[in-house]
Amino acid sequence: QVQLAEFGGGSVQAGESLRLSCKASGDIFVINSMAWFRQAPGKERESVALILRDGNTHYPAFAKGRFTISRDSAKNTVYLQMNGLRPEDTAVYYCRMELYTYSSHSPETYWGQGTRVTVST
Repeated sequence: QVQLAEFGGGSVQAGESLRLSCKASGDIFVINSMAWFRQAPGKERESVALILRDGNTHYPAFAKGRFTISRDSAKNTVYLQMNGLRPEDTAVYYCRMELYTYSSHSPETYWGQGTRVTVST
């Protein structure tokens, strides 16, 4: 019913910036939250950024001051601006959205396919 497509990954050098995007398509009524996660080789998936329906944002310590989550609600799209990238930011980045479709009676969670970010020295 709903698909999330991610764009913007790539390879950069330390200190550079990258902007990721994720667009949801399908039978969407309302989106409760949009978030970004990442997973590095051999590590567990971790939260990167969250934006709620009311516009409030939340970040873990490693992302504060460097990463910014934003959205274009009319386009069902969420963005992640990453500045001052470090080698430890190397990971596959996934977007996640909690939403209602026109036929659902409870919220449903959808994940993007992931986009790879590599930061080298």
